Amino acid sequence: MKKWIAAARLRTLPLSISGIILGSLIALSEGHWNWAIFGLAFLTTLFLQVLSNYANDYGDGIKGTDAERIGEKRAVASGEISAKQMKNAVILFSVLSAVTAFLLIYISFKENFLWALLFIFLTFACVWAAIRYTVGKSAYGYAGMGDIFVFAFFGIISVWGSYTLYQHETFHPSIFLPAAAIGLLSTAVLNLNNLRDIETDRKAGKLTLPLRMGFQNGKIYQSTLILLPFILSVIYLFQIGKTEWFRFSFLILLIPASLFLKTLFQTNEPRLLDKELKKVALMTLAFSLLLGSVLTY
Repeated sequence: MKKWIAAARLRTLPLSISGIILGSLIALSEGHWNWAIFGLAFLTTLFLQVLSNYANDYGDGIKGTDAERIGEKRAVASGEISAKQMKNAVILFSVLSAVTAFLLIYISFKENFLWALLFIFLTFACVWAAIRYTVGKSAYGYAGMGDIFVFAFFGIISVWGSYTLYQHETFHPSIFLPAAAIGLLSTAVLNLNNLRDIETDRKAGKLTLPLRMGFQNGKIYQSTLILLPFILSVIYLFQIGKTEWFRFSFLILLIPASLFLKTLFQTNEPRLLDKELKKVALMTLAFSLLLGSVLTY
């Protein structure tokens, strides 16, 4: 059991639930809440994250990408779990994700067929994206497309989607500002991971964005991913008319963000960035909690 828990990489959960939390808190700030929706959304996100991690372990393992991996070892590459066992786990969590998602859709949209249809499509899209990042000959993670998918699924779909589960009678375009903010921060975690693995990815033929643009340009890209969410969120607060001073308390996170960027630009050895991954993931969760909390008052 320990090897399966380790392979699930539950330390990635704070990042995956950030969008769900922010979308739910925005809905709460407008007077919409349902504990069943929140619980099922959380559970679906957990299943999708574990699915993604198992599929990533399986895809990279059978391709040999993890042979010289930096950081925690992977189960398939190390031989702790066979490729067949991991494939079965991917199938299992695909089913679990779909089941909880369909229950969530039923509770939220049982009287609105078109919304239900859209979210059924998004469910299959989420499962497909979780698997196809590294699995298959045309895995999009190997073509440098991971950033786009992480931005879309961890940011736009996660925040807007969770918000819409609570209320879908009115459409507020402004929701895409905080959704983009979480999407950018989530992409920052992926990009930092790719910066760390730039040399091993080069050997494996995994053409990530840092590999395409170079290590130094990857740092500049990383700083944009870290800082732009703060700007978008300030714009969002002005758009919705919540401009009291305490609403901007989330900007205190610029302190750890600045410290991280200082470390980033002082680091010339990619593998030394491994310890920074957890910091950026936790900062994303803190960003979601702080921004969401100040909206509810």
